[in-house]
Parts: sequence; structure tokens; C-alpha cells
Amino acid sequence: MSSATVGPGTGPSRRRVPAQARSRERVERILEAAARLVLVNGVDGLTTRSIAEAAELPVASLYQYFTDKEAVLLALCERDMAEMDDQVATDLAAVEELTIASMVDTVMRAFVKVYHRRPAFMQIWMRGRTNTAIYDYGRHHNRRTAENLLAFGLDAGLLAAGEYDEQELAMIAELAVEVGDRAFQVAFENDPRGDVFLIDQAIALVTGYLAKIAAGR
Repeated sequence: MSSATVGPGTGPSRRRVPAQARSRERVERILEAAARLVLVNGVDGLTTRSIAEAAELPVASLYQYFTDKEAVLLALCERDMAEMDDQVATDLAAVEELTIASMVDTVMRAFVKVYHRRPAFMQIWMRGRTNTAIYDYGRHHNRRTAENLLAFGLDAGLLAAGEYDEQELAMIAELAVEVGDRAFQVAFENDPRGDVFLIDQAIALVTGYLAKIAAGR
């Protein structure tokens, strides 16, 4: 389920990060075109030519920013995961009574909000794991999410830090994020809006697991 940057050499990447407004607009057109095509043709049906045509740009313009279609898919994941981070931060700031249950519910439903706004993301994340860069980026993002939420929970006094050492707490937090991520993949596998029952069960699953480290349990 979390933003971090994949370092050089981990897989396909953008040729350059656009600085000018016109270039940024072109990149966003490319990403939106690719997202639309993923919903229609799936990840495997995507090509650089089809993306360029849908974006109404010459293929040469696409290659100014992306080396291939895998780089476009990675950029979509980077964009959408960053949006998830922003949504989580916004929603957590609005929680009136913080508990383990309210924190987990808020975080996981924040991700669902973004899945609904960015329906191509889950398809890319589920079907695009043969792309090593996407897989590595997702795992790195999950690890970063776990670190951030662990720090948040400790600062809020939600976790009984004394019963586990720092490494154990980090492993528990990372496992909780990975379990939630996998459970959401199941919930969204056959329904682009997500199976409501499975979403609720995923939240209950992670909440129950983290109850073991709740303060004052």
C-alpha cells in the first residue's frame, strides 16, 4: 500500500523530468492516455504507439520522456502512489479520536478513494508485476508506508512500544501493510470498485493483527 523514489538502474524510467509547463502537460496527457488504454485493453495490450495515438502526440514526443511502455506504467504507479500518500495524510489529520482501529480504517479507506479515482492503478499493480521496477517500487513504497505509520502510531501513543524491540515493531508494521495490500488485490481483482465485503474484511484483518501491539490492550 506507500512515497519513495526507485534509484537508478532498477528498471525503466523517464528520460527526463519535465520542468516546463508545456512538457508537464504532455507527460500528464501521456499518463492519462495510458491509464485509459489499460482499462480498455489491459496492461498487455498497451504499446507506445497506442499510447501516443490516444494522447494525440507523435510517438517521437513520447520517447522524449519515456524509454518504453514499461516506463510509462512505472510513472503511473509513482503518480498514483504519491496521490495515495497525500490522501492518507489529509484523512488522518481529520480523525477526531485516534485508535488503532480508526487509524487502520482511515488509512485503508484513503487508498480505496484513490483506487476509485485512479481505476487503472490496481490493474497495473496486479498485472504489471512482471515489470521488476514496478514490483520493486511497490515494495519500497509499502516499506516506507509502514515506517511512516509506525512512527505516527508511536507518536500518538497508540502502540505498546515496550513489548517489542525496534526491529520487531518495524517487521510487524511492514507485514501489516503487505497483508493489507494483498487483501486489497483480492478485493479489487474482479471488481474495479472493489468488493465491499472483502474491503471491510481486509480492514478487519489488519486491525485485528495490529491489536496485538496496541497500547493498553
